[in-house]
Amino acid sequence: MIFTESLKKRNDFQKVYRRGKSYANRYLVMYRMSNHMNQARLGISVSKKVGNSVVRHRITRLIRESYRLNEEKFEAGYDYIVIARSGTKGISYSEMESALLHVGRLHRKRNEE
Repeated sequence: MIFTESLKKRNDFQKVYRRGKSYANRYLVMYRMSNHMNQARLGISVSKKVGNSVVRHRITRLIRESYRLNEEKFEAGYDYIVIARSGTKGISYSEMESALLHVGRLHRKRNEE
């Protein structure tokens, strides 16, 4: 993630939840909000409903790697929060990548309208 830094603070997450737009698919929910900076920031949230800590960390790694390899497809200047839904427990990397790119395209498509 060369051009992206992580969202870590609770206040940053709350601000994006309150003011950002969200789109979802079967596996992921993505919130997006302008941050008025030259770089993107990514936050990942995986609830205990998804599974135990091993499962949650695996899903977090899949999301982070999917984002890293497709970083150029996400616009700079935005905060992104990706939330894993409970159905993500056993999915493969290719399914995760496809789901992440899908919600990213939904955000771009809606902004063009």
